[in-house]
Amino acid sequence: EIGGRFDHDPNNDDAADLAALHLALERGVTHFDTAESYAAGHSERLLGKAIADVDRSSLFIVSKASVDNHSPEALRRSFDASCERIGTDYLDLFMLHRMNTSVPIGETMDVLCQLVDEGRLRHPAVSNFSVERLQAAQAASRYPIVANQLHYNLQVREAERYGLIEHCRKNNVMLIAWGPVQKGDLDTESPLLARIAAKYGATPMQVAINWLVSQQSVVTLSKTRSPAHLDENIAATTWAMEADDIELLRREMPNQVDTSNRVPLDYA
Repeated sequence: EIGGRFDHDPNNDDAADLAALHLALERGVTHFDTAESYAAGHSERLLGKAIADVDRSSLFIVSKASVDNHSPEALRRSFDASCERIGTDYLDLFMLHRMNTSVPIGETMDVLCQLVDEGRLRHPAVSNFSVERLQAAQAASRYPIVANQLHYNLQVREAERYGLIEHCRKNNVMLIAWGPVQKGDLDTESPLLARIAAKYGATPMQVAINWLVSQQSVVTLSKTRSPAHLDENIAATTWAMEADDIELLRREMPNQVDTSNRVPLDYA
């Protein structure tokens, strides 16, 4: 998250973040993901500054409402505030960051559908929803939920183990994987990963990213200030992994875990 994690870090190097965003735009990146909780809204403000002179219709902008803002009044305020900070009249996706189990999901989805009716939101979406929670949101929505964003990568396999990927594919829901390289903690010393990387003339990190985007109905997110890493990440999306290699990594990648160490899907 640019600008800080949950609180706005006054020592954050905003200039470096803006430079990274401008470079991404120059490299042709159009999908930008943020949330009101990232750096207490400062992440959205930085994105707004970066895209101020860019044709809005060329961009795909995603933000998220924090779990405490899912009541009808709070959710609308959250949406309005995110748009104001980003400097946009509409969002392509607006996600429920997690499910708020104390607010009826029907009331929450009604607001997202109203925003679609008003032309201010293109599609409702969710983040960190299990199959059961996604099904509840889908049943309560007048518009298709087009995406579910969650922790999924070569090592974190909760989405597979609990049927979420299968459900998303059957229901035309895009799975947006966050944490594709485990914040750099991916097991890059794996001989299997090295062998696959050599086959495609890629780095282990590129293999991790490509393994995700080569799957049906899966895309991923990455964040970096480094121009070299940005170019590495973009290059990871320019080729397609063979199906046999996708399945080989699915079966044999070492150190797989069944539950996310950051946002497990059975959160309260």
